[in-house]
Amino acid sequence: MLRLSALYRYPLKSGRSEALQHIGLDKLGLEGDRRWMLVDEASGRFLTQRAVAQMSQLSALWNAGGGLTLSAEGFPALDVPLPGADANLRGVTIWRDTLRVPDAGDAAASWVSDFIGKPTRLVHVPLERARTTAAGYGRDDDKVAFADGFPLLLIGQGSLEDLSRRIGRPMEMLRFRPNLVIEGSEPFAEDRWKRVRIGEVEFRVVKSCARCVLTTIDPRTGERSEDREPLTTLKTFREQDGDILFGQNLVNEGAGRLEVGMPLTILE
Repeated sequence: MLRLSALYRYPLKSGRSEALQHIGLDKLGLEGDRRWMLVDEASGRFLTQRAVAQMSQLSALWNAGGGLTLSAEGFPALDVPLPGADANLRGVTIWRDTLRVPDAGDAAASWVSDFIGKPTRLVHVPLERARTTAAGYGRDDDKVAFADGFPLLLIGQGSLEDLSRRIGRPMEMLRFRPNLVIEGSEPFAEDRWKRVRIGEVEFRVVKSCARCVLTTIDPRTGERSEDREPLTTLKTFREQDGDILFGQNLVNEGAGRLEVGMPLTILE
């Protein structure tokens, strides 16, 4: 039987993961997933582990007040209140998208600037200011917060196990930053899925996920793999049109709730 074996949320884009047992879904995917982002203060361009590897050691968790709690080794924890949807708007750029979103304020900026080592701002995206998903995929009204292109990423546990066998050592699932991990499928079976249902929620499988250097960063230590694994091995059998593919991007059809252990049904 296919089932949902793990759920992960990333409140801050490129920050540490948060393992969950259950969570709701809204128009932007998992509630609270990648709704916050760090940007260069001068340019407004987004920051990720691709350029700032230490972000893997930055914890940013939702707090009871609806805001974010920042913490990292050697830094005092900071509670950041949720800014209003139209407050302190800042122009930011994420890939080819430019948008105006609420800035989290100077106290948060001071904290993240000290952590990153250069002037940095923390921003939040409310639903009404979200981006449209990557052109040519999905529907015109599909929305995404600060994820690279789509609200959700699914990976089969069998795919990771196959990759680890080929590399010759275990690879951590969190190198690939999935939201949904599926147990019980053959390696790369998810490549063939077009529509699935988990619990009562249906999902469209819209695009294979092209992987980058971020996967070579150990999520536990923030150190890069000297042998560039897993990209080195993935390139030998998962490269297509210049992209190295691993995992599937999804869009959820409406709201609902997910819980670890729920069955997955292939609809198409």
